[in-house]
Amino acid sequence: MAQNTNRRLKIIAGADSFGCALKDALVTHLRSRDIDVVDLGTDKYYSVGEEIGRRVSSDAGKDSDTETRGLVACGTGVGVSIFANKFPGVYAATCLTTSDALNARSINNSNVIAVSGMSTSPDSAIEILDTWLNTSFKSPCPASGSNPWPTEIDSFLDQSIKEMPKIGSSPAQDSNQTPAGDDPILGDSCAICNLAKSREFNPVDIMPGASMCVLRETPTSAIVTFKAGSMEPAHHHTFGHDVVVIKGKKSVWNLSKREKYDLGVGDFLYTPAGDVHRVKYWEDTEFFIKWDGHWDILIDEDLAAANAAVEKENGLVV
Repeated sequence: MAQNTNRRLKIIAGADSFGCALKDALVTHLRSRDIDVVDLGTDKYYSVGEEIGRRVSSDAGKDSDTETRGLVACGTGVGVSIFANKFPGVYAATCLTTSDALNARSINNSNVIAVSGMSTSPDSAIEILDTWLNTSFKSPCPASGSNPWPTEIDSFLDQSIKEMPKIGSSPAQDSNQTPAGDDPILGDSCAICNLAKSREFNPVDIMPGASMCVLRETPTSAIVTFKAGSMEPAHHHTFGHDVVVIKGKKSVWNLSKREKYDLGVGDFLYTPAGDVHRVKYWEDTEFFIKWDGHWDILIDEDLAAANAAVEKENGLVV
């Protein structure tokens, strides 16, 4: 059942505080086998899972002489695997027994092993890890009755290797929808845009023409849309905020600093806390905004005064 490959193996390892002792024992064992290990140390379980998942995903499918796999450990082995699995091409499996390790490699071609620091002893974990390392894809395993897979299942497993890496690599599309990439709002080219997919936009009553999709409450981050011609009268916020324009055009007058900014797609602007500013939307506009704290708004002029000021500046009134 030994892995028949000439590729050099590299293991990215990490754990949270509940799994760090077990991870350290396994790293020592891996190095005793002359396996290259990158030990990321100890962090929150979701941060460890994310970082190892990201690194394994980055190397997955690369035509190189090194195969990158991951080793993650937390109290149960479940949390780290959840977050590692958020990246395409990552197949993390929680293995509490050697049977789990055999099945994970044989059926799923697992490239990240997750272990439990609270329920697995170092000796048992080493046995589980060695089983995982020494088992090749489609090997006989407990799920196959320890026999070679039947022809139809063997063919299915071969096809799964081609199909699984596609999951998560681009947004799923309905045949009746605009193809991703052609739609400036839902296209997979914009990570920020994808945050708003399948989320609800709610009208902002204090700002006519505005809708907001809150991504995080505190510190508040959101995606905001304004209809063409809309106006934000002069106002300020308790906390400063960053803005990145995703779609459309807008002008921002920072009245506190007596500066004007014309913003288009991709432009960024930071407005400090307390700075009074007025905004005009020349086109249907969408932007990502992140405050330094909780979102609030304090109005400093009425809408009629704001419109009159912009019209005067643009020579629309005498």
